[in-house]
Amino acid sequence: MDSLRPLLTSYAYNILGSYEDAKDVVQDVMLEMINRNVGKIENEKAYLTRSVINRAINARNRLQKMQSGYPGSWLPEPVATEGADDDLHQKDILSYSLMVLLEKLDAKQRAVFILKEAFSYEHEEIAEVLDISVENSRKILSRARTALQNEHIKEVVKTPANYLDKFVETIRSRDLKKLEQLLSDEIVVVSDGGGKASAALNPLVGTENASLFLSGIFNKFYSSREYVKTVVNHHPALFYYEKGQLINCIIFELRDERIYRIYIMRNPDKLVALGK
Repeated sequence: MDSLRPLLTSYAYNILGSYEDAKDVVQDVMLEMINRNVGKIENEKAYLTRSVINRAINARNRLQKMQSGYPGSWLPEPVATEGADDDLHQKDILSYSLMVLLEKLDAKQRAVFILKEAFSYEHEEIAEVLDISVENSRKILSRARTALQNEHIKEVVKTPANYLDKFVETIRSRDLKKLEQLLSDEIVVVSDGGGKASAALNPLVGTENASLFLSGIFNKFYSSREYVKTVVNHHPALFYYEKGQLINCIIFELRDERIYRIYIMRNPDKLVALGK
């Protein structure tokens, strides 16, 4: 049963957007199965998969209710996709840009979209897992695609090895015009502090707003700090530490060789797994 944990955690994480909650869902389902006083289950994998997915949907519904009172922007909890991780199938983890887009969907739409687009389930399989009709599965997927402007899972743009170094050097130079040249005209910078760490309450939109904000926070708080380049949810990222503790994860999405989105994770609760 433990051999299924990485796959099951991947299902739960993609639906929830929270790694810590995903691990709890999988653990609860496994414990319940161990404690069952019934006969042997014929297809253990199918039973666990169905149980985890439906439990994750319920947990996602609760999470969305909590988000209504969240201070500032809510971003998914990032996970490392560089190096080994015993709790996750890295290839099954969605890109961070898609995880952010999925925040537009309700829990069931999100589950159907993920099962179809990420795990290549047929509608008949989705219907069985979620206990809905095949027709309903198709309708839910159609509504999900419309909400996402028919976005499909795209391969994340590969980043040149020195790109993040160039970004940091440009910010340290305090040359705003040069920094703006690295940014897409459609740049958006989103910060998540969760009310527990300083962060912009609203997204910064456009090259002028974004460059002023980025230059200001980097040169005030991070100019003298060492950074670590890594990969988070298949996107290039920078880690900043304070006294050995991860305090900032900055995730980059590129399009047409320019930075299209920057996601700044400052909420310490969502940095726990990365910090390990």
